[in-house]
Amino acid sequence: MHSIYEARNISMMMDLYELTMANGYFLEEQEKKKVAFDVFYRRNPDEGGFAIFAGLEQILEYLEGMRFEPEDIEYLRSLGHFDESFLAYLADFRFHGDVYAFPEGTVMYPGEPIITVVADLVEAQLIETELLAQVNHQSLIATKANRIVRSAKGRSVSDFGARRAHNNDAAIYGARACYIGGVNGTATVSSGQEFGIPVGGTMAHSWVMFYKDELQAFRRFAARYPHNCILLVDTYDVLKVGVPHAIQVFKEMREQGVQSRYFGIRLDSGDLAYLSRKARAMLDEAGFPDAKIVVSNSLDEFTIFSILEQGGCIDAFGVGERMITAKSEPVFGAVYKLCAVEENGVMMPRIKISENIEKVTNPGLKRIYRLYDDKHHSIADVIALRDETPETIEYMVDPEKPWKKYPTAGMTFVELQNLVMQGGRRLQPVEDIKVIRQRVKDQMDNEVWVEEQRFRNPHKHYMDMTPAYYDEKMRLLQEEM
Repeated sequence: MHSIYEARNISMMMDLYELTMANGYFLEEQEKKKVAFDVFYRRNPDEGGFAIFAGLEQILEYLEGMRFEPEDIEYLRSLGHFDESFLAYLADFRFHGDVYAFPEGTVMYPGEPIITVVADLVEAQLIETELLAQVNHQSLIATKANRIVRSAKGRSVSDFGARRAHNNDAAIYGARACYIGGVNGTATVSSGQEFGIPVGGTMAHSWVMFYKDELQAFRRFAARYPHNCILLVDTYDVLKVGVPHAIQVFKEMREQGVQSRYFGIRLDSGDLAYLSRKARAMLDEAGFPDAKIVVSNSLDEFTIFSILEQGGCIDAFGVGERMITAKSEPVFGAVYKLCAVEENGVMMPRIKISENIEKVTNPGLKRIYRLYDDKHHSIADVIALRDETPETIEYMVDPEKPWKKYPTAGMTFVELQNLVMQGGRRLQPVEDIKVIRQRVKDQMDNEVWVEEQRFRNPHKHYMDMTPAYYDEKMRLLQEEM
């Protein structure tokens, strides 16, 4: 597998204020200080019960390859904002920090640090935009894809979205995120090449329109692709000519002894529930119960759910614009906030206070545990002080209802963040995307309560704190008031 980062350097993909602040820190602070930043988000998209973490691999690639070329330095010099000593620093820049992160594909919840960066102040400041861009995009699309896959109730779902994505990167990495979220494959060839995602497709209306008539078009396609023969039947009239012509071609293939591995029809317009039922009856009556019915056309989790509720006879869904753009809610909203600053060799907590309660940050270096019951169902996530271990945690505190205490006896603790980069060098090889995808599926099947998976009014996952961490946060709030 090759990497897109081998062909281009995107280190300059950052907000100007990161550079001006880094320049200021570089000149103002005489000694290097380490800081810690958390990446987290505040609200699940589509009012869902959770989100899916994606984008870590691209973040690690970016951090390892981050550098400023001579032309970058010259451009920054032309802006007139930066000291020459700072530009000299950038010319030799490499990231040397540590990164803690959830495994990709982990189910996550608002308020918990998905990624924590511990690095020199200037280094930590410069990486903000790219970290957020990757997390916000891929986590959003993976979450949307997972909703769509769940709505299909075991039927195949493929990504058909490249032509409606916001640009090339959105299509390529969007397909990656869709696959992590659970789709079976993509139509985007570069994503298949880059990430090893299964690729597939059917036929275009233009194929049917180019030839003299629909039957001729179907015959030519079947002759060329007998083992992947999905015929698009809605160019003219689905039930009067489209499906009958497809059936005729399937009969001819059978008479010729062609044992197609995958054949059927695709519907791309009209009342998909009604047309698929009628088409299924026609195919079955003609002796083709194994013929697949694939549908596309502005699908999302709600339209798919509705089609199936109406008895739609569908084997596979091709989902495009509403998945690749997360059309119903196209902003994820992850943020990157300072949580600790080194003072005399000790990482001291920092807290951001706001009139909006949800914008008050969780201070300091910390641990994030996920607690499971004896059936390995996820019960709650709990934020702890960095030096707290499961043996020291007897109960949890609900920060929204601090008078409530939840005993932890009998629960299994699993720490969510792992050290994935140390000194600017990754500690793990590239993870197979199939492993990441399976991680999502395993959580959906075995860990996440079905009540959290509802599309409407899902159960709210408990996000608790240890008593020690809650007391520390309250102490810092009181100091800042």
